[in-house]
Amino acid sequence: MILRMSHLFVRTLRDDPNDAEVPSHRLLVRAGYIRRAAPGIYSWLPLGLRVFRKVENIIRDEMDAMGAQELQFPALLPREPYEATGRWTEYGDGIFRLKDRKGADYLLGPTHEEMFTLTVKDLYSSYKDLPVWLYQIQTKYRDEARPRAGLMRGREFTMKDSYSFDTSDEGLDASYAAHRAAYIKTFDRFGFDYVIVKATSGAMGGSKSEEFLARLDVGEDTFVQCSTCDYAANVEAVAVPAPAAVPYDDAPPAHAEQTPATPTIDTLVAHLNERFPRQDRPWAAGDTLKNVLVMLKHPDGTREPLAIGVPGDREVDQKRLEGQLEPIEVEPMDETEFRKHPALVKGYIGPGMLGEESDSKIRYVVDPRISEGTRWVTGADTDGQHVIDLVAGRDFTPDGTIEAAEVRDGDACPQCATEGRGGVLETARGIEMGHIFQLGRKYAEALDLKVLDENGKLVTVTMGSYGIGVSRAVPVIAEGNHDEAGLIWPREVAPADVHLVATGKDPDIYAAAERIAADLSKAGVDVIFDDRPTKVSPGVKFKDAELIGVPTIVVVGRGLADDGTIEVKDRRSGERENIPLGEIVKHLTDLVKG
Repeated sequence: MILRMSHLFVRTLRDDPNDAEVPSHRLLVRAGYIRRAAPGIYSWLPLGLRVFRKVENIIRDEMDAMGAQELQFPALLPREPYEATGRWTEYGDGIFRLKDRKGADYLLGPTHEEMFTLTVKDLYSSYKDLPVWLYQIQTKYRDEARPRAGLMRGREFTMKDSYSFDTSDEGLDASYAAHRAAYIKTFDRFGFDYVIVKATSGAMGGSKSEEFLARLDVGEDTFVQCSTCDYAANVEAVAVPAPAAVPYDDAPPAHAEQTPATPTIDTLVAHLNERFPRQDRPWAAGDTLKNVLVMLKHPDGTREPLAIGVPGDREVDQKRLEGQLEPIEVEPMDETEFRKHPALVKGYIGPGMLGEESDSKIRYVVDPRISEGTRWVTGADTDGQHVIDLVAGRDFTPDGTIEAAEVRDGDACPQCATEGRGGVLETARGIEMGHIFQLGRKYAEALDLKVLDENGKLVTVTMGSYGIGVSRAVPVIAEGNHDEAGLIWPREVAPADVHLVATGKDPDIYAAAERIAADLSKAGVDVIFDDRPTKVSPGVKFKDAELIGVPTIVVVGRGLADDGTIEVKDRRSGERENIPLGEIVKHLTDLVKG
């Protein structure tokens, strides 16, 4: 296959697009791989589509090799299956809804659990039919509030989603393990650095859950790894080791003190150390209990306030909080809502006015570190006053606990804590590329998917769900494979094997380049051939070759006239070698296929 630059539908750009936030977005647009159609919606141009198809085929290779079978559902889906599982409402504003000319409700599919489940229900009825693994590579639609970073978070995107169907939990474990192994092979072939971390299942439901995260500083996910053991988790899935209950029989009674002009943690700590110094050590932010108020927006549109108690040296992590409450959305409590609760005193809110049994009726949940017997300084619900020696379990009882406080470098590793080791967590950034989890029987029960077991009794099928971001893989690979000059594709996903550049004005040079391109194509080597006429300068051609990022750049020019050689450049290392004209096709074929 020969792609001739003189005819290729591509226009490279010298300047970055104004809306580009990350390197992959800038370079994919500049090199002519994608074009913006609307916020979060992109067109694939010929070069981009070639890379996309190669990514798609790597995924397909590994799914087929493990024994999964490909099908495809429509993107336009009826309301009824999603109504049966409750997700028509749960998705809230996150999906695109529409009506046909008869007034029937439809949605553009954000995911297809319901369709997979119903299809198996329609066709299979016996344990002898299971297990079965089905997958599709399909366009999805989600009404992202904040599309960003080009293809990384869009409103239209392509996913590979697969599902396993088993009659037992043991079968589900085996299906999960098979998919996990296939994913490792897939991501190894993509050519970027990734890590497998413990994750939450979110709105999907289910139990065991892991994410495959590409390590990227521009990623929107924060994950942690232990300095000692193999523990790794998305911060949303980190379980804080809760302190053991502390005896409080000899704890002094709680007492309110005047703490004027101390609405912040820093001002409070400074005042405590000045007016109420401790004998053992200075007061610190971690001795205080900070109560944060937010509004929960449920999928059906109802709203309710929630109070979250965290140690004063921590902030509430919005994403971590939303991960615990999904599909509920979380917003800060504004002034209008705050005024509906006159008993609350801004800057001095304490547990006394919080909780479902309090006058405010605001549900109150706390960080697991606020365990029974721990002592705190917190608001006294009176302007200019705080309570000292407020004991959890004696002076206040929260409505529950929640994993919402920020996770920081140096925090104790949950796994090491249970095993008596001293490992600590280290944080890093990444972006979700794959997610596998055990759905269990949630969707099978909602849609009545049952089969007859060995004893002729109906049993509910158990399911696993396994997703890969196909379109997202392209920018993620680009993020890990570029330099200042442009993209540097791994060979397995590059749009071509060789970028052949003809330079100079000698017709013999172009004739030689034509023969090389034709012979490479016959040998099964894909070539981008820059055959543009001499009015396009060598400098422009070289810059385009580096920007486009094919792993091997071949220059037919001065060397051919001087000593009968062709220059071969490795795009990644920059190393060059001169190969005799008579050996160039074999050299490149061996290099590409070798």
